[in-house]
Amino acid sequence: MGRSGRRAAPIRKPRTIHVPEPMLRFGHGQRCEYVKDGLFSFGPLAPIPSRGALRFGVVGTTEGMRRFDRWSESIRTGIPCADDKAHKMSWPGFSAVFEIEWPKEPLARVMVDHDSVRNAIRRENRHEAVYEAVGIFETAIRRYLEKEESLPDFWFVVIDEEVFRLGRPEQIVPVAVRTESMLPMSSRSARKSQAGGTALLFPEWQKDAEATLAVEAYEVNFHNQLKARMLQHRAVIQILRETTITPDEFVDARGKPKRKVDDPATVAWNLCTTAFFKAQGKPWQLDAVRPGVCYVGLVYKQLHAPTANANACCGAQMFLDSGDGVVFKGVDGNWYKADTKECHISEDKAAELMSTVVASYRDKHGGPPTELFIHGKARFDEAEWKGFRSAVPSGTQLAGVRIRRSLDDRLYRGQGATPVLRGIAAITSKYRALLWSRGYVPRLRTYPGWEVPAPIDVEISQGEADIDQVLTDVLGLTKLNYNACIYADGMPVTLRFANAVGEILTAIPSNDYRPLPFRYYI
Repeated sequence: MGRSGRRAAPIRKPRTIHVPEPMLRFGHGQRCEYVKDGLFSFGPLAPIPSRGALRFGVVGTTEGMRRFDRWSESIRTGIPCADDKAHKMSWPGFSAVFEIEWPKEPLARVMVDHDSVRNAIRRENRHEAVYEAVGIFETAIRRYLEKEESLPDFWFVVIDEEVFRLGRPEQIVPVAVRTESMLPMSSRSARKSQAGGTALLFPEWQKDAEATLAVEAYEVNFHNQLKARMLQHRAVIQILRETTITPDEFVDARGKPKRKVDDPATVAWNLCTTAFFKAQGKPWQLDAVRPGVCYVGLVYKQLHAPTANANACCGAQMFLDSGDGVVFKGVDGNWYKADTKECHISEDKAAELMSTVVASYRDKHGGPPTELFIHGKARFDEAEWKGFRSAVPSGTQLAGVRIRRSLDDRLYRGQGATPVLRGIAAITSKYRALLWSRGYVPRLRTYPGWEVPAPIDVEISQGEADIDQVLTDVLGLTKLNYNACIYADGMPVTLRFANAVGEILTAIPSNDYRPLPFRYYI
């Protein structure tokens, strides 16, 4: 009998517990449960390595630069909170939070031509439009990196709303502003010519078809494609929409904002936290993570252009006790099964992927992990698990944990207006529990959400582990999202960005992905 079958049997009476709120560690060895409290009171856990200064570049149009400069100046000092809600907090200024100055001038300024970007993103061929628009920004950064010696730790890429809107899938450009395709052959003709698997009559036609199909192999998504193409240059980027940093400049005839965004103080907290993290600073980490523990989140993504040999990509995100993350790409293959709507890799590829993860852990710590938890959204099948197990040393305790959102289970309070307390767990068997990772937070005196909180279904589907400890770990991992300065996420960081990372791994037709830190992907 498979593991999942044996473990599905519930206990007679579910056991309800409250998992204590995980504490975080900040500067000067201080502990706190809320990231904004900790950063404001104690500063970040560790400064930016060696230089101790924020070094970033900015690429954008003239208007994008102007708007960035306006926002940049505003975050150097305090920004009052928009309301008195407990989960909102005024922005004290960058130096007050991170104990370093936000520079008056970026290390690098790279201009791109507005008309060139506009003409590119309006191409009638949507693959070409996004490919060309991304190329303008990529080329600008690449040329700087090739010529200059003093290099930024990361880049802000400022885009206007037209690039954001038309840089997404299934967008239609109005005929009145549409620009003509510059590809040597239409997409339809190129695909038709290759359908039979035979070469065209003239070599020039064959090259034209191949050139067109090469562009169409890239995803129609500006955000994902730019991040993927910058990986080869080892450039960390943060894409900024002009409407996010200067929303007051985008209003309708009645003076109301055209786009609803967070208040300026919240935007400052979020963007400055991710900027500090992408500059290799450490904002915070979990306080009570056991040494030698390694968490791996499995990433699967169906390919945009599947072939007979591959319909999905697999990858892994490794997170250490320090909170550091590394992304590994596996190989493409026929991992997606239409009948089950799940992805599973073969035994040999599972072993190959986990061997890479364990080797990376050895390089950082001088030995293998003592505990290794593999998180996935589906149960691991026997072939996968056999491959994982074969790649892990015998001294490492290995467990496979399935984590997914359960929309069928809710808890309602009999009295009072507040929802279920965050951290409540209903343990239904030795290997399975429902964990409310969202809910009422006493520190915030509110539930920072809109819908009735739904739990996550946590199941130890392979290996052995203590369910109480697994729940504690999972709740802790909901507080390691350095891409936003919030109390906690609903999903652990091992799976929170799995879909986003998968989209970047599959955005371009390249298999040359070396393991890179997590900051390259978020």
